[in-house]
Amino acid sequence: MDARVDDTAIALAVDLDGTLISGDLLWECVFRLVRANPLFALMLPVWLLGGKARFKHEVFSRVSVDPASLGYRPEVLRFLEAEKERGRVLILATASAQDHAGRIAAYLGLFDRVIGSTPDTNLKSAAKRARLVADYGDAGFDYVGNSRDDVAVFEAARRSYVVAPDREARAWSDAHGGAILVDHGQTSLTDVVRMLRVHQWAKNVLIAVPAVLAHTVFEPVTLVHLIGAFFAFSFLASAVYVFNDLFDLSMDRRHPTKCKRPLAAGRIDPATGIKIAFGLMAFSVLITMTLPPLFGIVLALYFVATTAYSLKVKRWLLLDVLTLAGLYTVRIIAGMAAVGAEPSYWLLAFSIFFFLSLALVKRYVELDLAKISERQRLSGRGYRPEDKEVIAQAGMASGFSAIVVLALYLDSPAVYQLYDHPWMIWPICPLVLYLIMRIWILAKRREFNDDPVVFIATDWRSQLMIVFGAALMFAAGAVDFHALGL
Repeated sequence: MDARVDDTAIALAVDLDGTLISGDLLWECVFRLVRANPLFALMLPVWLLGGKARFKHEVFSRVSVDPASLGYRPEVLRFLEAEKERGRVLILATASAQDHAGRIAAYLGLFDRVIGSTPDTNLKSAAKRARLVADYGDAGFDYVGNSRDDVAVFEAARRSYVVAPDREARAWSDAHGGAILVDHGQTSLTDVVRMLRVHQWAKNVLIAVPAVLAHTVFEPVTLVHLIGAFFAFSFLASAVYVFNDLFDLSMDRRHPTKCKRPLAAGRIDPATGIKIAFGLMAFSVLITMTLPPLFGIVLALYFVATTAYSLKVKRWLLLDVLTLAGLYTVRIIAGMAAVGAEPSYWLLAFSIFFFLSLALVKRYVELDLAKISERQRLSGRGYRPEDKEVIAQAGMASGFSAIVVLALYLDSPAVYQLYDHPWMIWPICPLVLYLIMRIWILAKRREFNDDPVVFIATDWRSQLMIVFGAALMFAAGAVDFHALGL
């Protein structure tokens, strides 16, 4: 017999953050607020000093949330719908602001009552328990929660349902027989790796380019500095990816592929993501302290630029791709700073044009795959479908400009000083041209949907071209044609 047959008179209270939705409404509002006006980041510590209730009031009062954009747990919604059909009274009991919770309840149309935090009361843990006990009596309600903050409420409830529990909530459930309503298991290493986008670390190989071109890459000190610079850059970049995903949660949930990212899908909660990001930033700073000071300045510049890109610039027409090209080029500048190499303006000019072409192909693919109508903007971007051909033309033109710069460089005095047989490296021009044209052709065929730099670093044909180019450079400086009788 169903143990719930006679429990329709018992109210069912449901937590919001981490339970009804996979995310945390407060953190989402914090990041929306900072994205709208970055200066509010300076006010967050001030508000927090006034207590958690005031902090929530200040944040929630400045942010409007679209209930349709939240990541609802489908299993919980199905459970609540079934309980509603049975005649249960459903209560949304949350530590988030009551007015925001009220709009969510109105959108879902499931709840008979909403209780939440006010400017004077943070309805969390013991405070929520006291409120529910005062209204329904001890063991006079059932409760659905997910975390250690809910344990106090579990203890006062008649029956408890646990959703995607953290360690403390799971331990309580195992000890007291709470029903696991949704169990995604603990956060896995795979989820963390995906959140940090470790595959994007391939971009940071660009740091070694100046040392490779200067023929100093295998010197012991240079090699140690390059390895340190690579990880310092990679850790910081991953931290920025986490913050970027937190800023874009609502947009990512509506995206056909980005909705599977761990934060957007609710596999990792925002608080955990923030802790990991700050930990990576700390490691990056520690590594940077062992490298030349100029590298630290370049890394700080990268952090400021990429944060600005995440907050605002990526929504601005054309400035976004110019910034992306600059961020790739900053990696090369960082490599120069890490090993003390002299700036090469030929290399920087080539980099800007080459990476601008790759940034434009990235936008082209996003537009081509987007299911939007003419004159409708791409979500979170400044582009519309009718911009595709202009983007493609600009991307190809930028790619060919990079080839022109490379060809001029190969006939410069600097090349004649570095290589005994500079004519041997001229085939690098068609090799680079092949890389650029192939990516654009694949984009036109809809056979390319990855980050272009990561694609070049992982595609075997592109790798073959890179190896062939490296071999030509080695031979141009190392082969003694006179000894060979040539």
